[in-house]
Amino acid sequence: MKRRTFKMAVAALVAGLAVGAPALAQSNWPNKPVRILVPFPAGGSTDLVARYIAQGLSDKLGQQFIVDNRGGAGGNIGTDAVAKAAPDGYTIGLSTSGPLVNNKFLYKSMPFDADKELAPIALVCEIPLVIMSNPKVPAKNLKEFVQLVKAKPQSYSVGQPGNGTIGHLALEQLSLVSGTKFTTVPYRGDVPAMTDLLGGSIQALSAPITAFIPNLSAGKLNGLAVTSSARYPGLPNIPTAREQGIDMVATVWFAVVGPAGTPPAIIEKLNSEINAIVGTTYGKAKLQQYGAVVNTGTPDLLRKMMDEDSKRWQKVISTAGVTIN
Repeated sequence: MKRRTFKMAVAALVAGLAVGAPALAQSNWPNKPVRILVPFPAGGSTDLVARYIAQGLSDKLGQQFIVDNRGGAGGNIGTDAVAKAAPDGYTIGLSTSGPLVNNKFLYKSMPFDADKELAPIALVCEIPLVIMSNPKVPAKNLKEFVQLVKAKPQSYSVGQPGNGTIGHLALEQLSLVSGTKFTTVPYRGDVPAMTDLLGGSIQALSAPITAFIPNLSAGKLNGLAVTSSARYPGLPNIPTAREQGIDMVATVWFAVVGPAGTPPAIIEKLNSEINAIVGTTYGKAKLQQYGAVVNTGTPDLLRKMMDEDSKRWQKVISTAGVTIN
């Protein structure tokens, strides 16, 4: 009887250790370096924001957070690598609204399901889009520009930084909500589009605000509207589209995600630390250098944003018939 009791006690102890091991591992997290996968090349705004967060997390948590760039396929390759990683907190990603929301409506096939295979961790920031014109265009704001296009559609062409980009989708959204057909000109990125806008080859342009801040500030370009819900703090004189009676919102937002199944305790810890890093006065000023506005919150807020953006962009993309492959 005593022998049987001893065996039962040993079995209970082993079971208790097995159950307690994951909790112990989570409480000690991180006890080795953590990779932050960025699904875009080095040097861009996503990469710069990721490196700022990585440094802050390294300083706060005592382990190195290493940025690993995995660009390609509109952000799908790097974000897929996050989805396929072990859910142990040692591989996370800083991705954007493109691969997290828009791409599933643009690409015929996706290597991952963002809604099922990724765990929301933290919303970080968003970059508003700006619709701008050459100063020679006789419109002070977006409402007036839409009226010009309606009156003489053949006289105005609007550039965008590439098929399927948020700049392109914003124009399709504007067309949908204003009932106006725009002659759009796709470019391979912001810089060649900006060159043609400054030179007058195109009359207007829709793109994320980051690359255009110096020329907008100097008056070389006219900001017709920002398409965020509030004015951009760095250029407060540019009104939002909604202020002008045009019901549209289009931004690029950045978020930290992990593989589905990442332990809740690790998600909570990362969320708290990331919010603290970017939410300071210094953090807000640092991100504004990249044209970003800090927008933090809980993992549930990020999931809600993903759901709401999915509804918005699915409608725009299907109505316009936009595809990438």
